[in-house]
Amino acid sequence: MIGVSESARALASTPGFAEWSFPAEPGAVRTARTLVRTTLEEWGLGSVTDVTVLLVSELVTNSLRYASGPIGVRMYSHAGPTLLVEVSDPLPDPPTERVAHPDDEGGRGLQLVACASRRWGTRRGNTGKTVWFELSLPG
Repeated sequence: MIGVSESARALASTPGFAEWSFPAEPGAVRTARTLVRTTLEEWGLGSVTDVTVLLVSELVTNSLRYASGPIGVRMYSHAGPTLLVEVSDPLPDPPTERVAHPDDEGGRGLQLVACASRRWGTRRGNTGKTVWFELSLPG
């Protein structure tokens, strides 16, 4: 993919499923946005592209802020009328949702995920955690 960091690794990509791994580096957020946008456009899911890119950007930023290991992003669109997106990192602690004050520069990422998604949650894995969200697909 042109313009996408060489450090991002495509782990899998088939119609309805894509998975990438990013190093915990500042360019990971931009690269994740580009890959998610391009993939959703290829899948014909333009109606959910902007909100998906926004939420992935927030979750990858959270991972980047606290994790030192690789950040994973997975998307599934073949499990019914929803798009499932997962962002994982090697830290076992779930993110903490907090109330951001009007002057705070951060702290709104999980609020955005909660408000914009159909459902969301976290789960622990063998080597870290995954934060996931679902978006309803049109039709």
